[in-house]
Amino acid sequence: MITMDFKRLGIAPGNRVLDIGCGEGRHTIRACRESGAVCIGADFGFDNLVTTKGKLEFHQALDDLSCRNWALSAMDITALPFKDNSFDVVICSEVLEHIPDDNKAVSELIRIVKPGKMLAVSVPRAWPEWLCWQLSDEYCNADMGHVRIYNKKKIIKKIRDKGLNYLSCHYAHSIHSPYWWLKCFVGPTRTDSVAVNLFHRLLVWDLMKKPALTTFIDRLLNPVLGKSLVLYFKKPL
Repeated sequence: MITMDFKRLGIAPGNRVLDIGCGEGRHTIRACRESGAVCIGADFGFDNLVTTKGKLEFHQALDDLSCRNWALSAMDITALPFKDNSFDVVICSEVLEHIPDDNKAVSELIRIVKPGKMLAVSVPRAWPEWLCWQLSDEYCNADMGHVRIYNKKKIIKKIRDKGLNYLSCHYAHSIHSPYWWLKCFVGPTRTDSVAVNLFHRLLVWDLMKKPALTTFIDRLLNPVLGKSLVLYFKKPL
């Protein structure tokens, strides 16, 4: 499930790419398909990195990665172990809503982006996220916890005020919003709901097969139902 629009990232051969909060590697693997890129996947959770490593090695065995090199490392987004101006592209997808000190995290992201280069951030869209919070008290405490809901104007201002130029935005994953509402309604940690499990199977099928119909529906509904808000920024020269 790719949230970022890689065409907007403009990754070129030789570019250094960081996927911070990589989870199980969806954007790291996608970045590794960019010709000549040097890709780093980083996450606070070691288990996520083990899973990502296994996936990358699987794709490497299939010879469908085009990057120059890749690496994985455990780290804290509020104290990144990189020099200033280290990366051409920094991806931070569905991470900031988990971080208590998001101001420090944003400052760190901006610090490591090279002048003239890209920061791409995604967070849950405000109103689908708000509905999840209303449907379940458990939801914001599950999966490391969601500590805030981001308003679009406020998160853009937060990042612009720290020195980046805002470029554009879009919404993603509209067909995932009803799944999360249903999951919250029955209980986000339940595993025995037939309806939730069937919906999950549908989403996995869509992810693997990428049928034209669901792709069209997802794109059509994204402006209204898109679960993720995706933002693109550039660091001034």
